[in-house]
Amino acid sequence: MANARAPVLEGKKALLVGIANEHSIAYGCAAAFREVGAELAITYVKEKTRTYVEPLAERLQAPIFMPLDVSIPGQLEAVFERIAKEWGRLDIMLHAISGGPRGEMRGGLLNCSAEGFGHAMDVSCHSFVRMAKLAAPLMKDGGTMFAMSYLGANRVVPNYNIMGPVKAALEAACRYLAYELGPKGIRVHAISPGPLRTRAGAALKDFDLLLNEAMRRAPVHEAVDIMDVGFACAYLATPYARRLTGGTTYVDGGVNIMA
Repeated sequence: MANARAPVLEGKKALLVGIANEHSIAYGCAAAFREVGAELAITYVKEKTRTYVEPLAERLQAPIFMPLDVSIPGQLEAVFERIAKEWGRLDIMLHAISGGPRGEMRGGLLNCSAEGFGHAMDVSCHSFVRMAKLAAPLMKDGGTMFAMSYLGANRVVPNYNIMGPVKAALEAACRYLAYELGPKGIRVHAISPGPLRTRAGAALKDFDLLLNEAMRRAPVHEAVDIMDVGFACAYLATPYARRLTGGTTYVDGGVNIMA
């Protein structure tokens, strides 16, 4: 790749879950990991998504490319079985998926059904726990796990609705997993990017207002892009960050520090 950086992740094996298209946060992370030397395993959620994801996997020379819908029994296990067979280990795992019934995602928390809340929690949070359980045995020499959160996990963001409590649970899961997996040399990070024009982000009501307000309030007065998130994760996956775990890392131009 042009302007290639030092191969600080040379030989590392990374699983990326959550790429939907070239605007996805997970794609920025995949591109950053690849640029600094990692080998990638990439998943797509369904056949319609494959049309957009497969060319990206080819561009990044990913030797493992598989379907993964965490709500379909057996698909998650199949991904890890192939990683175990072909690589025998895993060094990096990134979870960048969320979801729930569209109508309830757009509605307020008071109107959320138990079924809708449970579905959002399962896809957006508990699937990360399930992935961590499968990944841990493959991280024989330690490793790094990432889950994508958002400022709405700990502050009220208008129109974020049900995802606020769900992302709060995801950040708590990262802390507890960091505690449980720390003795194995596995570090766990919640990453909290600023507003990004991803498919999920753009689905939020009044997203453009949210993005413009974030740029106005950020100390750097600039929007975050997916490569900013990717290189932050790449750093956290290196030995340079070997004593960092369990926290939430904000990649938002400083919006999180503002009152």
